[in-house]
Amino acid sequence: MTAKTLMIQGTGSGVGKSILTAAICRYFFKSGYKVAPFKAQNMALNSYVTKNGDEMGRAQVFQAEACGISPDVLMNPILLKPSGDNNSQVILMGKPSESRNAKNYYALHEKHKKIVLSALQKLREEYDLVIIEGAGSPAEINLKKWDLVNMFIAEQSDTPVIIVGDIDRGGVFAWMKGTYDLLTQNEKKCVQGFIINKFRGDVDLLMPGVKQFEDMVSKPVLGIIPYSKNLVVDEEDSIPKWSYCAEPGVEGALDIAVIWTPRISNFTDLSPLAYDPSISLRYINHPSQIGNPDLIILPGSKNTIDDLIYLKQQGMDKAILSVHEKGSLVMGICGGFQMLGTIIRDPKNMESQSSESTGLGLFDLETTFDSEKLTRQVEITTVESSIFKSGLTCHGYEIHMGRTTFNTTYPSLFTSPDDENSMNFGIINQGGTVLGTYLHGFLDNNLFRQALLCYIREQRNVNTPSKPFDFTQFRQNELDRLSDLLTDSVNMKEVSKIIGI
Repeated sequence: MTAKTLMIQGTGSGVGKSILTAAICRYFFKSGYKVAPFKAQNMALNSYVTKNGDEMGRAQVFQAEACGISPDVLMNPILLKPSGDNNSQVILMGKPSESRNAKNYYALHEKHKKIVLSALQKLREEYDLVIIEGAGSPAEINLKKWDLVNMFIAEQSDTPVIIVGDIDRGGVFAWMKGTYDLLTQNEKKCVQGFIINKFRGDVDLLMPGVKQFEDMVSKPVLGIIPYSKNLVVDEEDSIPKWSYCAEPGVEGALDIAVIWTPRISNFTDLSPLAYDPSISLRYINHPSQIGNPDLIILPGSKNTIDDLIYLKQQGMDKAILSVHEKGSLVMGICGGFQMLGTIIRDPKNMESQSSESTGLGLFDLETTFDSEKLTRQVEITTVESSIFKSGLTCHGYEIHMGRTTFNTTYPSLFTSPDDENSMNFGIINQGGTVLGTYLHGFLDNNLFRQALLCYIREQRNVNTPSKPFDFTQFRQNELDRLSDLLTDSVNMKEVSKIIGI
């Protein structure tokens, strides 16, 4: 039996396609359906590694979580990871292909069409329902012949489409009407309705406009979703907020500064810290913003050397070293870990046109980029250290092309049967003030994160909160809030009828 499908397209980027897709996934999962998400092509620097070592976009990982299933690369068969202006690394079915500019990428259009249609068909054979997310707008007429992710998918899979528009940006009726008018007659037949997102105010004042719009396009507005600034989802590419404030008067408050660079990636690693009510987390890119943080984090990067050069141009290298000398702890994750070493080399120009750059020198290690990308999930276990008790186990994942050589032996934080060199997974300097790891996702684990935060508070003479933040439960609560919001504001009976269930 082939699964039913529904597709969410938008009037543009950032109008709410990802969050609405996740909400619909959660709704039908809670209704008892075996449901999965799908997006043919993603362009994002936030990625995830599946159990099989396949790399995919974080948005579909979040949507899979909404469905109560494990992420699978079939849900996102093509991922484009920008590494420079007009150049992206192409990930096909979870594996890196090569870096291409737009014209070179479009030259493989016929091959890519077969890949995405095959992935969608395999999902439809396994699930009852597949909720498909589009990208950008279906009305980008200059790119229509290269479409892989919007009306091409809808027409090839005979999928009904709902178009979502963001009223908070203004001009939603013009935006939806203009999008619809630029579609072909066959594409218009796919469209079964519209949803207005991020509405503030009195809905009764909006209804005359809704009625006029429905008369113009002969399609229904299926729902008006109210603006909700506090809903949490995994972002595809853009940082949702530049600062997150701790709750007023909370005990054990920490100030964490995250170094922003132009090719920052996998900043979803920091979500468990950003949404902790006892933590103020802020992104900074200039020495004037650094202050006196308890912890400085250098996150991942898709172009580590160029981001390191940017960091130096801003004077952030000196600022980081200065506040570290005054007592701030420093942690590097993946590319940020590499930046903490003495030098980074890219002799084959895999990411950067610069062949090397000196690092911050907080660790005595060297990193050289290799043509083979390492993508894998690993099971890690803590070893006895100043931070962790021994024996705590969880999963993390690696995504990097750099290979690191340690010129000095450092205390390891983790061990793993996946690699004899435990220093690859996480180390701490002898003074206990600098940490580095290649692992993404390990902060999602409550026990790991709580132990780390307790250690930081001890070093900074800050009390530990009596009730630690439960990030796992927080995510489940947010997904249920999404489903409830959908139920309250969208005609889901009509949506179910459109799907045919």
